[in-house]
Amino acid sequence: MNSLWRRNIQKKKDNTIFLRNGAVLLEKLITCCDGTRNPIRSFSVEELKIATNNFAEHQVIKYDDYKLYKGFLENRPVSIMHWCVNNRIHWHRREDFAYNNIVFPTQMSHKNVLKLIGCCLDTEIPTLVFESAENGTLFDRIHGRDGHHFEPLLLVHRFKIAMEIANAVAYLHIGFRRPIVFRDIKPSKILFDEENVAKLFDFSLSESIPEGETHIKNRLAGTYGFVAPEYGITSDCNEKCDVFSFGMLLLELLTGKTIWSLREIAMADGCPLMEYVKKHVENDTLYNIIDPIIIQDSSYYEKEQKLLPFVLLIFECANELPEERPTMMSVAKRLRQLYSVA
Repeated sequence: MNSLWRRNIQKKKDNTIFLRNGAVLLEKLITCCDGTRNPIRSFSVEELKIATNNFAEHQVIKYDDYKLYKGFLENRPVSIMHWCVNNRIHWHRREDFAYNNIVFPTQMSHKNVLKLIGCCLDTEIPTLVFESAENGTLFDRIHGRDGHHFEPLLLVHRFKIAMEIANAVAYLHIGFRRPIVFRDIKPSKILFDEENVAKLFDFSLSESIPEGETHIKNRLAGTYGFVAPEYGITSDCNEKCDVFSFGMLLLELLTGKTIWSLREIAMADGCPLMEYVKKHVENDTLYNIIDPIIIQDSSYYEKEQKLLPFVLLIFECANELPEERPTMMSVAKRLRQLYSVA
């Protein structure tokens, strides 16, 4: 009798969670998608446990406020975003992040944005199912990851990744009635599928610019080193903030070093980061800060001249003045040209 009573209590609790999550999700979808959303599948907790071998640690692709698991569901590989709920710290923040990762990808159809397949509303924070992206993050590819081996990123690979992500961000900026600002562009937000196609992922901090406005007025969000200077001062954010972050992403691709470590090196040299890079360009010593993997590529010296337009693009994207930065559409076009001759 007690066992039956406990099962009934648990069933009522599960139903309450499902209804609460469903109600919030519906409200956000109506607000963000204008009633024109793509259908997404509903999955049960049991289906996701089976898909991930009961959320086994060896299935984890990426750690953050969530764990991204590789899995196998309905006869195809998938990636499953399961939010960490060990304590109540930042609970509502994580809920908002989870809903953002439903309402934004649901609106999108782009080969360089990780596709949302469905979700499970029976978990305390909705668990999300995406297309498969098992080949690590760009951070893993650039900086390495314990226990994983990735092929060296040659210059042509870096041009391709930069072009693909520029295409995705440009799509966010111009592909919707209200431009979407990603707000956290960095290497750990880029995944790779089985064909090594780069995919923008994790819309936790993303927002649409309100109707009739030119900026998002909100609390500061993003990652130190990638946040545009004007955003840090005013907390006003628009597409040009994404352009600055993208410039920092290109700088990591070029140097193979994190923005944190580059800033420390520049400070030790007595100058700001971009001044440090500029000094190497002017002194014709750029090779001193380029990732050694690029230098060691036998075809590097044939392509050395192609690096200068790439470096100049970094300077333009990272301009202190937002009005002097290019649009992401312009950035994508220029990277497409660089990749075509790489």
